[in-house]
Amino acid sequence: MSISSSKNLHSAKLNKKDEFYTQLTDIEKEVGHYKKHFKNKIVLCNCDDPTVSNFFHYFAYNFEKLGLKQLITTSYKSNTPDLFSQNSEESAIKLIYNGDKNGDKIPNPEEIGIIRLKGDGDFRSAESIEVLKKADIVVTNPPFSLFREYIAQIIDYKKKFLIIGNLNAITYKEVFKLIEKRKVWLGYSIRSGDREFGVPHDYPLKAAGYRVDEDGNKFIRVKGVRWFTNLDYKERHEDIYLYKKFNKKEFPKYDNYDAINVNVTKDIPSDYKGVMGVPITFLDRYNPDQFEILGLSQKTGFGLKSNKFYDKFKEIRNDGSKTGSSGKKTNGNPVMRGKSNKGNYFSDGRTNVHSLYARIFIRKK
Repeated sequence: MSISSSKNLHSAKLNKKDEFYTQLTDIEKEVGHYKKHFKNKIVLCNCDDPTVSNFFHYFAYNFEKLGLKQLITTSYKSNTPDLFSQNSEESAIKLIYNGDKNGDKIPNPEEIGIIRLKGDGDFRSAESIEVLKKADIVVTNPPFSLFREYIAQIIDYKKKFLIIGNLNAITYKEVFKLIEKRKVWLGYSIRSGDREFGVPHDYPLKAAGYRVDEDGNKFIRVKGVRWFTNLDYKERHEDIYLYKKFNKKEFPKYDNYDAINVNVTKDIPSDYKGVMGVPITFLDRYNPDQFEILGLSQKTGFGLKSNKFYDKFKEIRNDGSKTGSSGKKTNGNPVMRGKSNKGNYFSDGRTNVHSLYARIFIRKK
């Protein structure tokens, strides 16, 4: 590997075409809220090709400003072409940077230690775990398809972390339990919309939003991305301003849960003392000092039990035709009385109901 290639910031991604390289601006916007946590700490970026990683770039160029003790970055080496690191190196590598040595405040090639790993650099390997044990804070963009395994590992090893994942990871049973126990929460800077990620040159641009820059580098926009962390920040403890008052028409009860439905976080009624179901995007504004999380609606159900099931119901399209599916598919989902305005509904011939998207159950403190 050419040492100078550590300055190369072209984009690449991993395996199942669901992991992309994070843009430098997104890293800068988020890490700025946690600067006090990094002083005299060893930072590990263990799902990154050091030769193209914006995480390595950010922490190396801000090493002294953050007061870091050490920066370690490891790569994944696949035997299959066109994957992470684009298979351009002979083996997985580890880069170690201990800060500026010549006074120019720039991470020069001769200041970066390069070690070839014996294995492929997979974060689950024994070799990579030994590297993890030495770290204080892990900051990276792990494979979305392996998010459950990844977050379980850093929790098991009691590490502080700041990682990117898909918003839907909130609904994973393993992840939600951590959120409910206040062991994980969402970061500050991404609260809506989509984000741009780089992809390999041979990546097919089929996404709705994409661009190619003047150098031929490809980028696509990915929806529903969030930062997940266990590093605290002051904005997390700011109350959500509540201005609405409860009324039964606007906040009806679910047919199968002892809770009222709130469609938008900002509309949470200020005077309601019972259980409320809110969208999972509530976690973007969640203040643990203001609200208690009680559970999550899911088909299997956890945290709050569904008190009604729909096995004898049939799924019906808006035009009145049957889909052939039974109401079993909606068991555990948040269910409301009546037909849906747009989608399918369920009926047993006497009662019509329809499902909503997943809801987090909360109560004011």
